[in-house]
Amino acid sequence: MASLTPADIRAVALVGHGAAGKTTLAEALLAAAGAIAAKGSVEKGSTVCDFDPLEKELGHSLTSALTGFEWSGVRVHLADTPGYPDFAGQAIGALAAVDTALVVVNAQTGIELATERMMKWAGERGLCRMIVINKIDCDNLDLPKLVGEIRERFGTACMLLDLPAHDRHDVVEVLGHDDGDADFASVAAAHRALIDQIVEEDEDLLAKYLEDGADPSPEALHAPFEKALRAGHLIPILFVSAKTGAGVRELLDALAKLAPNPAEGNPPPFWRGEPGGPAAAFHAEPDPEKHVLAHVFKVVVDPYMGRIGVFRVHQGTLRKEQQLFVGDGKRPFKVTHLYRLQGKDTIEVDALLPGEIGAVAKVDEIEFDSVLHDSHDEDHIHLKALEFPLPMAGLAVETKKKGDEQRLFDILGKLAAEDPTFRVERHPTTNETVIRGLGDMHLKAKLAKMAQQYRLELDTRPPRIPYRETITGFAETTWRHKKQSGGAGQFGEVALKVEPLERGAGFEFVDVVKGGAIPGTFMPAVEKGVRQALADGVIAGFPVEDVRVTVFDGKTHPVDGKEVAFFTAGRKAAMAAVREARPIVLEPVVDIEILAPEAAIGDLAGDLAGKRGHVTGTGQRGGMTAISGQVPLAELNDYQSRLKSLTGGQGSYSLAFSHYAPVPPNVQQQLTAQHKSGDDDE
Repeated sequence: MASLTPADIRAVALVGHGAAGKTTLAEALLAAAGAIAAKGSVEKGSTVCDFDPLEKELGHSLTSALTGFEWSGVRVHLADTPGYPDFAGQAIGALAAVDTALVVVNAQTGIELATERMMKWAGERGLCRMIVINKIDCDNLDLPKLVGEIRERFGTACMLLDLPAHDRHDVVEVLGHDDGDADFASVAAAHRALIDQIVEEDEDLLAKYLEDGADPSPEALHAPFEKALRAGHLIPILFVSAKTGAGVRELLDALAKLAPNPAEGNPPPFWRGEPGGPAAAFHAEPDPEKHVLAHVFKVVVDPYMGRIGVFRVHQGTLRKEQQLFVGDGKRPFKVTHLYRLQGKDTIEVDALLPGEIGAVAKVDEIEFDSVLHDSHDEDHIHLKALEFPLPMAGLAVETKKKGDEQRLFDILGKLAAEDPTFRVERHPTTNETVIRGLGDMHLKAKLAKMAQQYRLELDTRPPRIPYRETITGFAETTWRHKKQSGGAGQFGEVALKVEPLERGAGFEFVDVVKGGAIPGTFMPAVEKGVRQALADGVIAGFPVEDVRVTVFDGKTHPVDGKEVAFFTAGRKAAMAAVREARPIVLEPVVDIEILAPEAAIGDLAGDLAGKRGHVTGTGQRGGMTAISGQVPLAELNDYQSRLKSLTGGQGSYSLAFSHYAPVPPNVQQQLTAQHKSGDDDE
């Protein structure tokens, strides 16, 4: 496209629940815009966005895919994201790259779990949101009821931007006051309500509108429309059928004419200074002439192209052959190849403007959430970190074939680099390698990828539950480490106290030693010893958290005072103090949502109660009943089989971490006894 400017760019993400038809809608948009010759099919595995062999096999998206097209003089960068809760990490990552979230709702099943979550996450991210009701070609729909539920759930800011025609082969535009024959409601009433909502954002325009009663011109409405979108005061509702094409061109027009460009959206905050330190937030300016700032929101490890970093340009013009830095790294890399992505295909380009999404390959230093920039003239700059659901579902894994252990860790490292909600843990006490994800489906997809792409077969079993320890009281102790072995000795004495912090506060280390009782050169060793003790656990072998350790005194020796002595003294003192501070074991409690036939609800509620859980609410989700509740994670081993039994195979569930809570006394006694049997306490 000739003479492209940032004002001509749109960056949008298709988000929503699984089976809402997002990938099919992406195909319809690409085909209508002329970017592809014809629509592909999810069932046939021929879509642009679901190109991974495993996605084709399963029939649904596993990762976000990037594509794009041109329409009415604008370039649209489109991210198609997975809808199932187990793959939410990919959808959240894509939110960092766009200005607008298109929340796709299945007209047959209505508001589902991921619909609510994506509306919430996109709102928290400050994104402009549009709701796209898909599959309006289906029979037995109650669209007025669905619109009512959307407005009830997400607020009266949800306003109709178009309406289905009676035959649902077309849609009637509301903003332009089309006199077409709508399927429900009054086009005139919807038009008036929409205009009223928009003009509230401009006092002068509102006064003129109230005075003369005439509709403002489209040019006059543009700025308040964008302002209303940014403020969440307006969430347009559009209707489409990705299958028949109804409403697709109108959606394209809405993206070109109404969706914000990079200067009109809410920019994400960047921070100057060192991560975690005090810094002033500022917003990148979508100015092509300024220093380059780009954020890596997706990493792909490709067998041929190596590590690919997919990024959104927020400021400046990123050019081929340019030198870029990764974060606070001092060694630049050269952009030898610069790409736009079209599904699995890479399109080489010379430059990318603010608002555009692109990729570079074979840069090992790039990680998820990296900031790319072209200058160290200013302090290090990083983007406000994204918040992801905590991966709670776990499997302990080991290789079937001896000698494949190193391959396993290499492959797990690649998978973890690609997915911010996939974690790998190594537990020395149990000699377990544990993979964690957002659910059973998430972990099964990783195992399938390891088997198919990397030819690595694994044995799996339920992992040890990630318990934690904490304290409920105050204690102080002094520990002297003294060792004499004929030559130079070791001597270090540490006096410290421990006290509990609020749940979730983590760990604080405080040094109030005066008079050089412990020389400053040895204090890092003391802290390292304390941290080691807390990481290893004290009463049951699990990490100790939510505790403040204050070192207030100690002693040294002019000859025998050594780092190793103060490391040991700090470690032993921390262990002794924790034992005296009424320690308890905490267990992870998760939010669970179960979808099942109504007839099974009683059995499921009783089953949860038997697992030390409780129901917090129920509701309807597309013909199924949803049960919300909380339950200790330890009670959910092999829950999929239990759910299958209780629902005749019709149930599904998802988990999200809620909080840590004390275990019952009998469980704590059991865990403590197990640890004691292998304890080497001195």
